[in-house]
Amino acid sequence: MVKTWDVIVGGGGIIGLSLAIELRKRGARVLVVERGEPGRESSHAAGGMLVDCSAETPEPLQALAMASAKMYPEFAHELEVESGTKVDLRDAGTILFPPPEHVYERPGFRLSSLLPAPLAELEPSLADPKRPAFYLKERSVDPRALTAAAIKTAKNRGVDFSSGDAVMQIDISGGRATGVTTTKTSFPAAKVVNCAGAWAGQVAPHKFPTRPVKGQMLCLVMPSRTTLTHVIRSPEAYLIPRSDGRVLVGATVEEAGFDKRTDRATIQRLHRGALALVPRLAEARILEDWAGLRPGTPDALPILGAAETRGYFVASGHFRDGILLAPITAQVMANVITGCAAGFDLKAFDPHRFASNAA
Repeated sequence: MVKTWDVIVGGGGIIGLSLAIELRKRGARVLVVERGEPGRESSHAAGGMLVDCSAETPEPLQALAMASAKMYPEFAHELEVESGTKVDLRDAGTILFPPPEHVYERPGFRLSSLLPAPLAELEPSLADPKRPAFYLKERSVDPRALTAAAIKTAKNRGVDFSSGDAVMQIDISGGRATGVTTTKTSFPAAKVVNCAGAWAGQVAPHKFPTRPVKGQMLCLVMPSRTTLTHVIRSPEAYLIPRSDGRVLVGATVEEAGFDKRTDRATIQRLHRGALALVPRLAEARILEDWAGLRPGTPDALPILGAAETRGYFVASGHFRDGILLAPITAQVMANVITGCAAGFDLKAFDPHRFASNAA
């Protein structure tokens, strides 16, 4: 007898994993189909800053971003409990060095957010303790630990996985989705969700205009365990401390197709930016560098909702906010897929806004 599922999730990054877990909690039989190894693409390459309302956050996305940020402590705790692993959710906050010409009037960037203590006390390692800065009540998380915990949680809850086998097309019969065809086989299901990130636009027959946006990063490790307490964001670079002593330095935004190679000059530039902010990092060794592919869209907004074909849904195009938006995406998309009210106005993210670009 051929096994079938209620929902197939195409894509095993944090968006697909979180949605699979949420659907399973609601009783659905779920299969995650991942082109490579679950959690090893954009989620693996991300920095993990949970920036709920930065100056770069498009206005239509702000409500979802802020709601998702508020969900994170419970979201992370649940994954830690169910997986038995830590995700390194940190809440020390962010020190932001804004560009001189930037005016911050959005939520989280008012003058009332200036530092709660002298900069030299908050971060003694900073090069310039008199530089104008804001303090933001933001969190950060280790995306690699988070996705590993999500994979364990999904498996513990009975989610099925198919790895190393990309979804090539949605199978359609009688005007509705009936499963997926992959590079190797096919899987039947009543509903399908495209969570393929930068590859979402390659799934036939509806070609959504997602594209890869490259980001290069590096990771430093100090001889001593503690270097930074806060996330540091500046025009030169951003620094994300981990509880085990690592410091991530990022990141570029490049239109380079599916090229994930790092460039030595770029990594050196990021390294110099880190040293300019925190001279003590000269004592650190470079542990690794990498490049990831964020899923971008023409209007810099995610694609969330039902596609033209009945039973086919899309949750992709999260660009730099995939880690942040995972909890809220799982909630609203599970609502949509199960026929409930989304809970948020998703009009700005409607897949049909790209109808003129569909194949």
